Amino acid sequence: MLALTALLPLPTKAADTITVTDITGRQVQVKAPVEKVILGEGRQTYFVAALDTDDPFKRVVGWRDDFEKADLDGYRDYLAKYPQIAKLPKFGGFKEGTFDVEQAVSLKPDVILLNIEAKTATDDAKLIEKLAKINIPVVFVDFREKPFENTDPSMRLIGKLFGKESRAEEFIAFRKAQIDLVTERLARANPARPVVMMERAAGYSDDCCMSFGNENFGKFVEIAGGQNLAAKIIPGTFGVVNPEQIIAANPDHVIVTGSNWELYVPGGAWVGVGSGADKAKAREKLKALMKRPAFTGVKAVRDNQVHAIWHQFYNSPYQFVAIQAMAKWLHPELFKDVDPEATMKTLYERFLPVPYKTGYWVTLKDKD
Repeated sequence: MLALTALLPLPTKAADTITVTDITGRQVQVKAPVEKVILGEGRQTYFVAALDTDDPFKRVVGWRDDFEKADLDGYRDYLAKYPQIAKLPKFGGFKEGTFDVEQAVSLKPDVILLNIEAKTATDDAKLIEKLAKINIPVVFVDFREKPFENTDPSMRLIGKLFGKESRAEEFIAFRKAQIDLVTERLARANPARPVVMMERAAGYSDDCCMSFGNENFGKFVEIAGGQNLAAKIIPGTFGVVNPEQIIAANPDHVIVTGSNWELYVPGGAWVGVGSGADKAKAREKLKALMKRPAFTGVKAVRDNQVHAIWHQFYNSPYQFVAIQAMAKWLHPELFKDVDPEATMKTLYERFLPVPYKTGYWVTLKDKD
């Protein structure tokens, strides 16, 4: 009898109905730990992988079709290890009105995870109510609109849904320690703050220049010890700075965001930084972007204080690495012993299932 008992499978913990508060303040009932999840954005892989590191796609039954297009190098890293993701059902976006509700129903998810910027569209279409009638809860998270307010609560929320609360807390503690390394040193030293022009997705189109207000990369600049040129120009998170404003401000540094956008804009002028990027090619494209009228003759270009950084730091919980890289550019003496490359490598080794490859930023100042 003992031998027979030993051969029987161990009982699995039944899912309990829990009530969670999402980032919009909504009270949502979900059966957790969830077993089937639809990702409202494919790049939500960034936080899913940090929690379900052993198998980041074991719960994912469908996802939006943006990961491959927006971060081709990162997608290829995951595809190489998890080839099954090529066959995952894909969805359009809620904001674009191309999300297929019937397809979602057929996959019988325990929850749909949406980014907060999709809320207006879902409200307008009354999609949350429609899904609630068929017992499919929707939970909102945010790593993009107000990342310093919402990253930790979002990670805790997902940790609770996945039954990975302790893993979420481990990540949150690591993130905080890496940010504190910058903010505490700046608080003690109180150095002069250089003016920084942050350009969002430089070269993605011919327009100049998308930027950030007091949030997202704009906030990264402030935390890293700089003055965000666009802080008083852009009232929200995202907006535009015109060339005349850039020339008048004469920034000390220019930092552009980039990624491998070959599937969006083939052969574009964008700077393809990211996992395993060709740094020499990225640097040449960055140099070419500085020949646009908005940057001709500004101090940052004259001094070669021009940098490019992975765009996807802006919608992932990995912002702390970007902050360290930027702090080192803005205050090289103060942070000469800080190694953002080592921080990124540690992030991969501790929390992510794919191997780390360098290439997430380049600068014209050094021939790294």
